Amino acid sequence: MDRDVVLIVNPSAGGGRVQRLLPGVERWLRVHGVAYRVQRTRDIEHARELARAAGAAGEVAAAFGGDGMVGAVAGALAGSDGLLAVLPGGRGNDFARAAGIPRSPVAACSAFESGRERAIDLGEVDGRRFVGIASCGFDSDANRIANATRIPGAASYAWGALRALAAWKPATFELTIDGEVRSFKGYTTAVANSSVYGGGMYVAPAAQLDDGLFDVVTVSGVSKLRFATQLPSVFRGGHVRNPEVDVRRGAEVKIVADRPFTLYADGDPIAALPATVRVLPGAVRMLVP
Repeated sequence: MDRDVVLIVNPSAGGGRVQRLLPGVERWLRVHGVAYRVQRTRDIEHARELARAAGAAGEVAAAFGGDGMVGAVAGALAGSDGLLAVLPGGRGNDFARAAGIPRSPVAACSAFESGRERAIDLGEVDGRRFVGIASCGFDSDANRIANATRIPGAASYAWGALRALAAWKPATFELTIDGEVRSFKGYTTAVANSSVYGGGMYVAPAAQLDDGLFDVVTVSGVSKLRFATQLPSVFRGGHVRNPEVDVRRGAEVKIVADRPFTLYADGDPIAALPATVRVLPGAVRMLVP
């Protein structure tokens, strides 16, 4: 590869997992003769600054952390000649799943030696960009709880969902998808650029990273018992066959609800409702194995 690599490292990702795995990644880069340097982030905005600097210098910006880090780095590179690489190091690592990137960061380094470039879409809300899925409603509560827990790994998302379900009351949503209005009462609205979130939940199994459209998935009102019993099917994507689940496609989605919700994307809060989510087709180039 004719570009140097900047490892943009979130030291706290995965409860310190990145720090433990960093020596193995550096060893792989040295053995394979890849020129690199390490930059540790102070916060998400610092990660964006490092990504923009890497892009301006013609280096590969390698996001080594969770999905929030990947979204920040990708968003900073959007519309530039910058090149993104992803080394999974967070709790869920859902973007890596969707993009076909090995879950081991050392194995993911193979992209530096024999990878190819792929142009992928991003989502944008109020100028903030994301790579995965923006969702709200029941998901707002589940994400908030998951982010606050100390439970390690993807189990934190399952815990968040179960805790959120206990207190959940249905909400009414109005969606405008490319000008077409739809209202429903229920649980969740998910605007999906990728297929998977929440530590392996394939909420939008048909979503593609490079088709210029979102898959918009909604779950209407059913009993809590049915919701809970159907939850495991999300890990296989089988829930989309249920009558309470609706999947539509569009490039712009406006979301309004009858009570306040925070929109989460890539596991982090990104906006408050009402919010309009737009796709940015082919916004960033990424190295994939």
